[in-house]
Amino acid sequence: MTIAIIIAGGSGHRLGQDIPKQFIHVYDKPVLIYTLEGFQRHPQVDAIGLVCIDGWHDMAKAYAKQFGIDKLQWVISGGETAQESIRNGVYHLEGTCSDGDIVIIHDGIRPLVDETVLTDVIMKCGQYGNAVTAQPYNEQIFVADDEKSTVKYIPRETLRRVATPQAYQFGMLSRAYHEAYEKEIGIYGSSYTNTMMVELGERLYFANGSDKNIKITTKDDFELFKAYLKMEKPDWLK
Repeated sequence: MTIAIIIAGGSGHRLGQDIPKQFIHVYDKPVLIYTLEGFQRHPQVDAIGLVCIDGWHDMAKAYAKQFGIDKLQWVISGGETAQESIRNGVYHLEGTCSDGDIVIIHDGIRPLVDETVLTDVIMKCGQYGNAVTAQPYNEQIFVADDEKSTVKYIPRETLRRVATPQAYQFGMLSRAYHEAYEKEIGIYGSSYTNTMMVELGERLYFANGSDKNIKITTKDDFELFKAYLKMEKPDWLK
């Protein structure tokens, strides 16, 4: 069984809007629904759990019904941080999932997840026990020596940009979250499942990513998202 946990627990205050950004409409559809549709369409995804900000559970269920997201089986309350929200989603699956089941974790505000990306992350997780979508880093990275100069760079060949979706076998995922919260490892600040796993000593395996898989955090990101939705692939591109 393959289950997706979609993290939509953010309030959107940093964007300065009156409603959480995952519920903002773009072309008469909430951002969150675009995200859920990617998992709804994928034939290997059996069920979806949504970790949602309190007060918006009924709205999320109503939108899911309106737009035909019938794989949505659970709506779970989020936490104070993204890491707590993921933990809540993982713990909710205990008693439902077997150790070998695959759990995909994805940000609710990454609405352009591609079918091929999902397919690869599921396949790699089946091979290795986990998989994180990753891409090469194409810019040069320098380490600041002080506020105005540098004497050191990091070879870009050694770098990867990692994002969601990420996939983990459930047994590994559940054990890791219990250990992390018991030992207080990898759960603070901007920690996410992938960084927590590394801090716990796990090796992560790369899956294919996509430049279209943007995370909507600013007003400019909304404009980019709208442009992607309107963009047509030229006939001459393979």
